[in-house]
Amino acid sequence: MGLVDLDKQFVWHPFTQMKGALITPIVKGEGVYLIDEKGNKFIDAVSSWWVKIHGHSHPYIAEKLMQQYNELDHVIFAGITHPKAVELAVRLVDKLPSNIDKVFYSDNGSTANEIALKLALQYWHNQGVTKTTLVAFEGAYHGDTFGGMSVSARSMFSEPFNHHLFKTEFIPTPTNSNIESVEEKLRAILIKNDVAAFIYEPLVQGVRGMAMHNKLHLSRLLALAKEFGVLCIADEVMTGFGRTGTLFASDQVEVKPDIVTLSKALTAGVMPLAVTACSNAIYEAFYSDDKEKAFLHGHSFTGNALACAVACANLDLLESEEVSKNLSDLICWQTEFRELISSHKGIKAARQQGAILALELNSSQQSGYTNELGAKAYAYFLDRGIIMRPLGNVLIIMPPYCITKEELQCIYTNVDSFLEELFP
Repeated sequence: MGLVDLDKQFVWHPFTQMKGALITPIVKGEGVYLIDEKGNKFIDAVSSWWVKIHGHSHPYIAEKLMQQYNELDHVIFAGITHPKAVELAVRLVDKLPSNIDKVFYSDNGSTANEIALKLALQYWHNQGVTKTTLVAFEGAYHGDTFGGMSVSARSMFSEPFNHHLFKTEFIPTPTNSNIESVEEKLRAILIKNDVAAFIYEPLVQGVRGMAMHNKLHLSRLLALAKEFGVLCIADEVMTGFGRTGTLFASDQVEVKPDIVTLSKALTAGVMPLAVTACSNAIYEAFYSDDKEKAFLHGHSFTGNALACAVACANLDLLESEEVSKNLSDLICWQTEFRELISSHKGIKAARQQGAILALELNSSQQSGYTNELGAKAYAYFLDRGIIMRPLGNVLIIMPPYCITKEELQCIYTNVDSFLEELFP
């Protein structure tokens, strides 16, 4: 039996209706390319779910990974520490907003947000204050754990579990035309004085189709939340590590969060690792002689030494002049293409934030994850040597920073041809 046949017999894939699923057997990665068992090469146009910012099999990261493996691969993180966990925490705190002081490790974005919500809820509980309501944006996506689903848009993802989710108030994302009414709605929620936290994806709502909002509008909402003492949680799982044009999207927003969650590009997509970072004010609510006030949460692989070493190597690369130039070039090329393609009759909206480019296609169906154009586009690009995972009728172009202009032009040329075929 071939690899795909064995896969279909034994493997269950994420976010996939397995009946009739299209499975591609990838056996190798090199830079921006993925290679299948027959030697066919595919440009990874979405950085393998937005994580591979330096491309595949980067030699510097491989070197640091092997070096760490030969020293320490893993150790229990309860009551024990190790050099790379400390180094990574120090370096992240130095780069995060100045009010962020402490780092809690886990292993993926959903879990990082779950921890953030637990921290926020227990923060008030430890002080004897009853605040249990959460606030999030309409169309939000913060993961697939029960906490993550609770603060995400009610949809086909959560429908079987909706009656198990806890209370969340949803507000519209702000625009020029609705900012005042959104502020009024948020104030009406906050004035009840039972809101524990406001969780948000800064500047870009990823799974909503890279929907984008203004940094000034977001600052106004965060300032209002802080006026009522509400903890603000920035979900930077997708937006972190350069994608929005700054290291973190929160760098562009005047009002800073109390908690920041990170994953995806934290290790450049090499190892599972996540961070929930918070202010000392939050940490102090758990620091007590009372053991019941401790944050009783953890994972077997918390603070994994290999993952922390890889994350430090990732930061080394991000701090290099070469990667900085690559990212700057990528942003410029994405801007040029957006300006060229935005007037095409097949484009409903062309959205860009830094290196993130989203092209929402005109469709007779409702925009969204289930729009049939997504499957059609995926197959079209795959046949032409490009791996692109559209969000329904929204094409996402988020390649590794190391992509060349020629490689990126190959993606753009095929986007053009797809649009001409779809909208003759």
